[in-house]
Amino acid sequence: MNRCAWAERSELERQYHDTEWGVPQHEDWRLFEFLLLEGAQAGLSWVTVLRKRAAYRAAFADFDPERVARFRAADIARLLENPGLIRNRLKIGSAVTNARAFLEVQEAFGSFDAYLWRFVDGQPATREWPSLAELPAQTPVSGQLSRDLKARGFVFVGPVICYSYMQAVGLVNDHLTGCFRLASDTR
Repeated sequence: MNRCAWAERSELERQYHDTEWGVPQHEDWRLFEFLLLEGAQAGLSWVTVLRKRAAYRAAFADFDPERVARFRAADIARLLENPGLIRNRLKIGSAVTNARAFLEVQEAFGSFDAYLWRFVDGQPATREWPSLAELPAQTPVSGQLSRDLKARGFVFVGPVICYSYMQAVGLVNDHLTGCFRLASDTR
């Protein structure tokens, strides 16, 4: 079975690639989960975040933005002591900041899903890349999303993080040419 080369580094990455990466997500809690995890990943490998995902789920209230938005300084201090998390004050604080901004977007647009998917006109953008070397780190659309999120109070949402986020939640289908998932993620 042919898959994207990056997914062959570990069983955890294979499983993530084969079942989640690039699959269009429309549930707000899932969109919040990936937003939080992508912010945590900044500067690190994605497999590091995948290994800590269960700890993030437990620490961040099953990725419930309403509950995370109510976290205070004492909660952040507690999270900074959790060895299951990436213990970076800015990243942990950004999860709380982004939860609050996420709720404001939900209120303004009816759902985060409605807000997010308008950046790709409601349909995943499918591209074909022959190799990882050709895959962009960011695009004009990820730059547009980044600017818009920042204007709405989000942090840790630069254009590179936004492009990774778009890939993870299926706004773009960047499976490599020859990968068995390329044609399957447009649902």
